[in-house]
Amino acid sequence: MAESNFIDYVKIFCRSGKGGRGSAHLRRDKYIPNGGPDGGDGGHGGSVILKGNRNYWTLLHLRYERHAFAENGENGGSNKCFGKDGKDVIIEVPCGTVAYDAETGKYLCDITEHEQEVVLLKGGRGGLGNWHFRTATRQAPRFAQPGEPAQEQMVILELKVLADVGLVGFPNAGKSTLLSAISAAKPKIANYPFTTLEPNLGIVSYREGKSFVMADIPGIIEGASEGKGLGLRFLRHIERNSLLLFMVPSDTEDIRKEYEVLLNELAQFNPEMLDKQRVLAITKCDLIDEELMEMLEENLPDIPHVFISGVSGLGLTALKDLLWLELNKESNMINSSKNTESIVHRSKDLNILKDELKVIDDGFDYVFEDIDIEEVDFDDFESEDIEFD
Repeated sequence: MAESNFIDYVKIFCRSGKGGRGSAHLRRDKYIPNGGPDGGDGGHGGSVILKGNRNYWTLLHLRYERHAFAENGENGGSNKCFGKDGKDVIIEVPCGTVAYDAETGKYLCDITEHEQEVVLLKGGRGGLGNWHFRTATRQAPRFAQPGEPAQEQMVILELKVLADVGLVGFPNAGKSTLLSAISAAKPKIANYPFTTLEPNLGIVSYREGKSFVMADIPGIIEGASEGKGLGLRFLRHIERNSLLLFMVPSDTEDIRKEYEVLLNELAQFNPEMLDKQRVLAITKCDLIDEELMEMLEENLPDIPHVFISGVSGLGLTALKDLLWLELNKESNMINSSKNTESIVHRSKDLNILKDELKVIDDGFDYVFEDIDIEEVDFDDFESEDIEFD
């Protein structure tokens, strides 16, 4: 299988620069007796900084950047010369990136705007030279301050896609078909479950040059919040969406029950997602007639709904009208502004964090269970049995 370019999870070892030590130099110039202290201060160490960049949309450029080391500050010199400050390391990330401590799972920071900067690890301060410690009774101090040590931390960067509308549904519910029908996105479409293995974004054009962003994530199955299917990996991509579009096929036995199962999985993952605006789209309606639509409408949940077909184009204009109306409701705009200003990020559970780190360290995108792998001790082989090119 071809390797995907959508990378939304990386681990980087970061280290700030240590501060340079101050100088304890005493002035010794010709014809100047008792020159006194003239040691300069050490330079400040460089910091590790996260910076938002709207030109990136994945963490692919950081996949093989395993280390981020800032420069150390230089030591102070004679004649009150300051040491040079260490150069900062700026890690550019797409908007929507969240940073966690890889050791404890603690939430560190969140990058949501272009050119937003957050100091991840601050560089050590440079030590003061002996010139600062002169007094009337201590005119020749022979000591200076050392620089502050560097800080080290293993950091996890996790991308949560920024979009206005998030598509939620079981596999083969028609999410990718809808996205390809109303936007220029070209997601993979096939007649088998989990065709979509990574989020896809599409810009949906509306009237008078207006538009909004729609995100398609891999299908959710019952038990996804416990790790089944593709598990929790992609549920985080709809945490930031202003509106959730639930998609249930018209040939489902019980549309209300399937909607409630999806809603329950979101509640198990993050209860705050229940506060978002919700719209229901009954898909694949090119297979039924109007009489059957009226029968289905009697048992639908009490939220705005529309019957659509991504293949024939049925109801797509009405769907865009409904989504635009819900997105621009005053209550939704107030909730969106609150979420943008003070979105709550929970620290990671250590058990889940260990599984995620195992995937990253092994270099695989997914963990496959129930596969017996036999370990081989290469010391058991004799050297003459093995030939190297």
